[in-house]
Amino acid sequence: MVQRVIATESAEELIARLITKHGPVMFHQSGGCCDGSAPMCYLRAEFLTGPADILLGEIGGSPFYISRAQYEYWKHTQLIIDVVEGRGGMFSLEGPEGLTFLTRSRLFTDEELHQLANAA
Repeated sequence: MVQRVIATESAEELIARLITKHGPVMFHQSGGCCDGSAPMCYLRAEFLTGPADILLGEIGGSPFYISRAQYEYWKHTQLIIDVVEGRGGMFSLEGPEGLTFLTRSRLFTDEELHQLANAA
């Protein structure tokens, strides 16, 4: 099964650490503005999604959303959530850890796009 969003091992480890520390979390792929286009990690109960948000999948057992407008730009790619050292989005839970989530991507193959179209 082709996944639209996956996480690296280091991202999975950080997600587990954040869940242990804070409780259930969720992600929203930012579309820009003050925090750039970083994946933002929030407490699950503190971020409300709406009709303009799409559930792209799960990483580390946590839901990962993207705005419909941002999805249109990236629907042909698999998002790969990674972690790097540094301070990222000021509202994202990993900030105090000295780490930041980062989105990498790769183009889906024609076969993967076909599988995704048939799964919808």
